[in-house]
Amino acid sequence: MTSKSLLTEDKRTKARNAAERRFKSYGVAAIAVAMMALAILLTSVIVKGIGAFSQTYVTIDITLPADRLDKEGNRDPAEMAKTTTIGYASVLRDGLIDTLAAAGIETEVSAKDIGDMISKEASATVRNRVLANPDLIGETVNFNLLADGRIDGFFKGRVTMETASRDQNVSPEQLVLAEQMAEAGIIETRINWAFLSLPDASDQRPEAAGLGVAILGSLYMMIVVLVLALPIAVAASIYLEEFAPKNRWTDIIEVNIANLAAVPSIVYGILGLAIFINFMEFNQSSPLVGGLVLTLMTLPTIIISTRAALKSVPPSIRDAALGVGASKMQSVFHHVLPLAAPGILTGTIIGLAQALGETAPLLLIGMVAFVRDYPQAFSDSAGLFGDPSTALPVQIYNWTQRSDPAFVERAQGAIIVLLVFLLIMNAAAIILRRKFERRW
Repeated sequence: MTSKSLLTEDKRTKARNAAERRFKSYGVAAIAVAMMALAILLTSVIVKGIGAFSQTYVTIDITLPADRLDKEGNRDPAEMAKTTTIGYASVLRDGLIDTLAAAGIETEVSAKDIGDMISKEASATVRNRVLANPDLIGETVNFNLLADGRIDGFFKGRVTMETASRDQNVSPEQLVLAEQMAEAGIIETRINWAFLSLPDASDQRPEAAGLGVAILGSLYMMIVVLVLALPIAVAASIYLEEFAPKNRWTDIIEVNIANLAAVPSIVYGILGLAIFINFMEFNQSSPLVGGLVLTLMTLPTIIISTRAALKSVPPSIRDAALGVGASKMQSVFHHVLPLAAPGILTGTIIGLAQALGETAPLLLIGMVAFVRDYPQAFSDSAGLFGDPSTALPVQIYNWTQRSDPAFVERAQGAIIVLLVFLLIMNAAAIILRRKFERRW
């Protein structure tokens, strides 16, 4: 009888080892495909959205005539405010024509088309500056104003001569003139940090649209979620895990918490619409209502993660505290809770990050509305966080529904901002967990 050596592979061992190698290769391939898909997604978003962080500006010397902007001659802002942005538009057009002449640029483009190369937002910009400083009337002032969205798109490669020939909002002649203005230093594309602070703009002014209101609204909602969800979720978790008797009723509560964590977010939007707006009559599209809806949605997630953190603390720590005379509450708050704090913080931050990216429940409570005014934390008429606002994911959805390609670029830029916020929050969760984590 021959004996087999343990150092020699038989057929079954070879087959088992081959199956293990195949399984490892499947795992590596799956990770590679996932990383490739992530790289393609991020590359697509960054390439299409990076243009939102730059903007084309026109530098113009504008003469501010008193007979058109201050007909009474009193330099009274109240009287000067009667001149609308339409009146300023002609002043801007004349200023651009004079600037072209001073630069020696000759063109056959009509005066109207020359004026259309400037953003419609520019008239409001000049008007606001004049009303803030009436002494500018009668002077020639240098302004850096937004170029029209099509002109901006031309310098970013979004608009071409071919597309301009089929576009009623811009002509190839205007693009040729824009190139001449760029060579003369009248037009320049530079970094646009105002994208993060400006409010939304109308469909006719995509170049002036920003994320200021959306970022502020999201911040207010996260404050509401943090103030409400964290103490409620932690208190509920401590009671269920440390104090509640193990009976049929607590089993029902635990099952329902798990079920609520799996409920689609749009259901919470319907609940918020019915309770907070229709029944309690809170202001529609306010950060308070949005925060309350997201609090309901985030509570199950934080409760589950908090209970898992509490369970991870060894029972011996509880027994040791009780053995030296500590009460049940003292053992929980002085020993168990500090050790579970890293897990609680991680779960809370992940829950906030999930809430920050939610769109569906906010659409149902009206946060998709067009909002130009920055929401106030304390408002005499609307109360705490009661002013209308929007949020980052809703602003992204809103911009993707508009026809102008410039808004698609804005939406991709807003996605970059949202991803940066989510990355910061997840990085903070990892750092806090590693900093406060204790091993035993």
